[in-house]
Amino acid sequence: MSVRELVVLGTGSQAPSRTRNHNGYLLRWDSEGLLFDPGEGTQRQLLFAGVPASAITRICLTHFHGDHCLGVPGIVQRLSLDGVRRPVRAHYPASGSDFFARLRYASAFHEVAEVLEEPIEAEGTLATGPFGQLRVRRLDHPVEAFGYQLVEADGRRMVPELLARHGVSGPDVGELQRTGNLRGVSLAEVSVHRPGQRFAFVMDTRLCDGVFALAEGADLLVIESTFLAEDSALASEYGHLTAAQAGRVAAECGVRTLVLTHFSQRYTEPNRFHDEAAEVFDGKIVVAEDLTRVAVPKRR
Repeated sequence: MSVRELVVLGTGSQAPSRTRNHNGYLLRWDSEGLLFDPGEGTQRQLLFAGVPASAITRICLTHFHGDHCLGVPGIVQRLSLDGVRRPVRAHYPASGSDFFARLRYASAFHEVAEVLEEPIEAEGTLATGPFGQLRVRRLDHPVEAFGYQLVEADGRRMVPELLARHGVSGPDVGELQRTGNLRGVSLAEVSVHRPGQRFAFVMDTRLCDGVFALAEGADLLVIESTFLAEDSALASEYGHLTAAQAGRVAAECGVRTLVLTHFSQRYTEPNRFHDEAAEVFDGKIVVAEDLTRVAVPKRR
């Protein structure tokens, strides 16, 4: 059975706290497992979450600040320790290639797993497969940063009543889906359009065109909200968003579920992030906690 869910491994920014680990997010999308921004302790958080390293198919870094990448050594070595045989692709800003090399080989270990590095040179589509397309857009942070978007291709949903009307059943249904036409019956006659699902991951950034492009039409948007509006000057100075800005993005881009994360340790009341975002966004809002799981919303 296919699973589409976000496994939250860490939600703190810059410095971990007693209740929040450094960043870390695993998107389980059918047979894909995309690990975003593994900060310190991510390997251990995977154990607590009950997720094996073998579930990881891609490592996706937005930028090279420590709370978004210092977990790479442990993850890379765990892949080899567990004998993961399928290739794991690593995406990261090309300007940080030296950083990734040092993280990947931070200490001596017996390398078994195959990590294929695919540095990001520019905006665009990084990969295409059964999962859809993995795309990136530039963000606005003091160091080069990219956000990620996973876009499933549109498809068709079979309608049982229409299949019965045209006498299509059993193995013939699969044949019609594969070929588009069966004994004079076209796929369009027995199905309806099914929009593909969308996921977006936006970390450290000021508001910019890239943020809105990534979030457009997202079924699930994971977005940093490091600060509250009362500290918007600090957010702008250090290249971050407030919960109010995250809510605005979700509202303007037609997001279905908004996941707020990457919280400054200066705040002790998580509900304030929810309330601030809810002033401008009336959809579902999740204030992320370590080790929680958020399902990708069911198709519309």
